[in-house]
Amino acid sequence: MGKPKIGIINVTGYAGVELARILLRHPGVALTSVTGRSAAGQKLSSYFPHLVDTGLTIVAKLGVVDLAFSAMPHQESAAEIIPLFESGIKVVDISADFRLKNPADYDKWYGFTHPAHHLLKEAVFGLTELYRSQVASARLVANPGCYPTGAILALAPAIKAGLIGTDIIIDSKSGVSGSGRTLSLGTHYTEVNEDVAAYSLSGHRHLPEITQELNFLRPGRSHMVTFVPHLIPMTRGILTTAYAPFTPGKIPSKEGLKKLYKEFYAGEQFVKISDTPPHTKHTWGSNLCIIYPVIDERTERLIVISAIDNLVKGAAGQAIENMNLMLGLPETMGLEALPVYP
Repeated sequence: MGKPKIGIINVTGYAGVELARILLRHPGVALTSVTGRSAAGQKLSSYFPHLVDTGLTIVAKLGVVDLAFSAMPHQESAAEIIPLFESGIKVVDISADFRLKNPADYDKWYGFTHPAHHLLKEAVFGLTELYRSQVASARLVANPGCYPTGAILALAPAIKAGLIGTDIIIDSKSGVSGSGRTLSLGTHYTEVNEDVAAYSLSGHRHLPEITQELNFLRPGRSHMVTFVPHLIPMTRGILTTAYAPFTPGKIPSKEGLKKLYKEFYAGEQFVKISDTPPHTKHTWGSNLCIIYPVIDERTERLIVISAIDNLVKGAAGQAIENMNLMLGLPETMGLEALPVYP
């Protein structure tokens, strides 16, 4: 029996090419089809010279595959996925089009009416640390956003244990690749170099995703989340710092807090509880999420810091984790590379 055939819709974006980079060395699958409307007809290795020449040509329409990744922008992704899903092909969606369970949230946060409400119930949120068994049996997985991945993993143990209240502040700083490969004034070198800026202060599109998943961790509670993202003059990485007051009477010791986090993520290959605050460079090029929880004794608040590579654990690497589970392969297959440092 041959290896499962894998396709990438829109290989020309940052998430798409990162998928290709990892899949071309994946021992359990074969990347057989990649699409890109602007580059159709070009050899993949010519369009992206850092990739080895495998003979793959970028095409306009996906070929026959067993599982497809969609790296299309939101709204456009759903249109690609629906016919694939209906034809029986397993799909991992890198966009936001199937992450939110409430259809009305797409009108509010993304400006379009969702075309397949029934698939929102079918789609599994692809954060493997929380939904591993559901992902393994899924036909459609909604890959989490980059900001939500770092934030949810940072807060999940504390929320699950009831350690913190509902008022949560999340401060995240992202490299410029998180804005995508499409040219825009705000991501020009001269605009972002030697500059740091907050954006989407009235509400970022990842906020409903973060809130949804934090609420699922503690049913019956509605978390009030303030989320402020920042753009940093670096290529890759997200550093998230989350703050929340402890529940009265539930302030743990420093050792107890560290033990809680280590036990929650015991056995997880891609989450590391650190003894020191992580740097984004500590995760560069890897599928790791490094987490550092600490107690602010003066204010009786929890502070949790997490670091990920937004293009790997925040996008392509996590998507391949999901693919591995969906195909019955070892979850870590193809993702064993350590971070590049310095």
